[in-house]
Amino acid sequence: MIQKTYLKTKDSCKVKFTVNPDNAETVEILGLNNDWENGVTMSKKKGGTFTYETSLPKNSQHEFRYLVNKSEWMNEPEADEQRPNEFGSSNSVLSL
Repeated sequence: MIQKTYLKTKDSCKVKFTVNPDNAETVEILGLNNDWENGVTMSKKKGGTFTYETSLPKNSQHEFRYLVNKSEWMNEPEADEQRPNEFGSSNSVLSL
């Protein structure tokens, strides 16, 4: 799930990512700000849900994917779109 909160006084949008993959010990987000090398570790909550909050520039697009347990790629079903990538799968796209 993605929650977007647009800030009237700033040129950014607060974005909260929430996922609940089965049997996950760790979840990272890769690709935000075009950084596919350094994943952002999501915080694990009670009940197995993982969350991450960040601010991103308004009027921007970001391709990303979740990496579960450092081995399984997962897309965001509620992303604004899915875009094919060079590996034969697709990336989730966030449009702000």
